[in-house]
Amino acid sequence: MSLPSTTREYRLPKADGFHNLVIEQAELRSVKSTEVLVKVHAVSLQYRDLMVAFGKYGLGSKENPVPCSDMAGEILALGQDVKGWKKGDRVCSNFATDHIFGDATPATIATGLGAPIDGVLTEYIILPAHALVSIPEHLSYQEASTLPCAAVTAYNALTGAFPLRGGETVLIQGTGGVSIFGLQLAVASGATVIATSSSDEKLKIAEKLGAKYLINYRKTPDWDQEVLKITNGRGVDHIVEVGGPGTLPKSLNAVRHGGHINMIGFVSGPGDTSSVPMQTLGKAAHLRGILIGSRSQFEAMNRLIIASQLKPVVDKVFDFEEAKEAYEYLQSQKHVGKVVIRVSKD
Repeated sequence: MSLPSTTREYRLPKADGFHNLVIEQAELRSVKSTEVLVKVHAVSLQYRDLMVAFGKYGLGSKENPVPCSDMAGEILALGQDVKGWKKGDRVCSNFATDHIFGDATPATIATGLGAPIDGVLTEYIILPAHALVSIPEHLSYQEASTLPCAAVTAYNALTGAFPLRGGETVLIQGTGGVSIFGLQLAVASGATVIATSSSDEKLKIAEKLGAKYLINYRKTPDWDQEVLKITNGRGVDHIVEVGGPGTLPKSLNAVRHGGHINMIGFVSGPGDTSSVPMQTLGKAAHLRGILIGSRSQFEAMNRLIIASQLKPVVDKVFDFEEAKEAYEYLQSQKHVGKVVIRVSKD
């Protein structure tokens, strides 16, 4: 089989909305000695992709990027110095291609796919071999495409600086991609999970995935007090904090003394955070920002996924030509888990 010489890729020529996404034909160069050519089978969307599309991504984006960071595909060709991989291997790329181990740095952040460098919403992509991670055998390409950002972020939150232990209590905010993975990974690790959502229907799904306690924050706006009741006044050990300024003060009220709040998103919008410094001090709480994770964390997470036979929750799948509709569906926040774009039909 001859290798492809061109690829269809999406570009974002103007960052004021995903309506600007356009498919272009691009030449494929030869792979360098330490690179691989990957046929992209599936891409999953993140809240970050919406921020990039609207020019609101705080860590910066290049002009006219190929969007998206999360893909799963198969190796078609390898550079002469690539070891440990072969044609046909099923792979994901780490979110930041050069973040191999340890903490994020300015240099690794600059290799984040789909913003500072071109991303994965393309039929074929050339990647450095050191960015690759094997796909667990029990996962499809579409399921595996959900792992690089959402799953690794949740895994880093729960096992990074202060590893979760069985028997601890975890509060998960919402039912988006990171939140659902946080729920699944916490349950797989033997933790008790409290899940919040504005939707009883979404909470039913969280319950099926193993959440023991459910809180509808529209019906119970003082959800932090409910968390304290559930934990007999102690508070939770870990919080997967995706709300940001609008929820952080309540999270600090709901966490135990010396507990861990993992800051991931800001989907709740603005809020009054003037109490946060004194709340953090008064609780001796650990407030930690999460910037996805390293390839070594991705590999460790996959071992847990394999051991527990965890299956990602894919809400809806769109075809490659329907990328704008996929973005629109993600923006609607009707989804539970992940929104995926099917790039290859074979």
